[in-house]
Amino acid sequence: MLTDALYLARKDLRQSFRARETWLWAFVMPILFFYFIGTITSGFSGQPAAVERIGLYAPASAGFLADQFADHLEALGYKVERVDARKLPAYGRRVTVPAGFTESVLAGRKATVSFDSSREGLGADYDEFRVKRAAYTVLADLILAKMKGGQTTPAAPRNLTLSVVPAGRRKTIPSGFQQSVPGTMVMFLMLVMFVSGGINLYHERSQGILLRLASAPMSRGAVVLGKWLARLSLGVIQTAFALLAGRVLFKIDWGPSFWAVALILLAYASLTAAAGLILGNLGRTEGQIIGLGVILSNVLAMVGGCWWPIEITPLWAQKLSLFLPTGWAMDALHKLVSFGEAPLAVLPHFIALALAALAAGTILTRSFRFQ
Repeated sequence: MLTDALYLARKDLRQSFRARETWLWAFVMPILFFYFIGTITSGFSGQPAAVERIGLYAPASAGFLADQFADHLEALGYKVERVDARKLPAYGRRVTVPAGFTESVLAGRKATVSFDSSREGLGADYDEFRVKRAAYTVLADLILAKMKGGQTTPAAPRNLTLSVVPAGRRKTIPSGFQQSVPGTMVMFLMLVMFVSGGINLYHERSQGILLRLASAPMSRGAVVLGKWLARLSLGVIQTAFALLAGRVLFKIDWGPSFWAVALILLAYASLTAAAGLILGNLGRTEGQIIGLGVILSNVLAMVGGCWWPIEITPLWAQKLSLFLPTGWAMDALHKLVSFGEAPLAVLPHFIALALAALAAGTILTRSFRFQ
């Protein structure tokens, strides 16, 4: 049985690589999505991916609160450059603090900080949010200082006590390539397994290839195992290429427990390979298989945290993702790669993926049809 299955797997895998679509969707498109999604989602974690310059003009009469404001902008990831008003237009992000700013704020009078940006869309909105946050933080510092009975002096906003207790490992929400590379890898692995696996099986059935296999001297189990091994082999090759490209091209550090990352992805590939064959077994037309494969892959990727960090979504969405295979894979990868947790932390994820793969394989074996 195993010899027959391996023979079929080699033939099917060779046939898959003869199709240009396999090369495009398994190896070319993921790289493009790594870069595209990683670039546009670099700020989804609430922390900038790189230090960004911002021009700040504050006259000497603006007072010490202008310095506090600049410090808070620095804390939010900006490289604040104090410049003269004449040089301010040269910056893509510009902040102007009015004269007498500190005096007005302490006296309870209105003081307007101006912000201008040459950016558009989400980037401009995110800049505006951070500038407002810096301004409101200055106000919050003053309120806390007064509540403590202190004086509003240059040292007052910082003259606060802070009680610090351990709260566990600090978790920086992954963003940019740290999110897009694992997320795209998980999404495209499912997409290729669903569409390619399902379509190939449909064509073999419609062309009578499976019917001829049914009359060959090999068992039903050998045929099913061979088809599954061929898809799994393609998934392993696709995943290995994505891991290498992520490391070389996008400088992704896969963490100290790379073997655990590999096991999670192997279990996930096993599940998607079996699920793709089930889809090809149930689909009655090529359009049905392509449509269902694309829709299911994208919906599961979106809800499972492949498109954006699941940590930025509401709590109910985070809990929902843990009922999905994409959510299991992404949560495990975040734990191992981004949060530096031990392999034991992802043992439930591996067990869930392995059991789901076993269940899918059982369903496939019992429902597999040759015509």
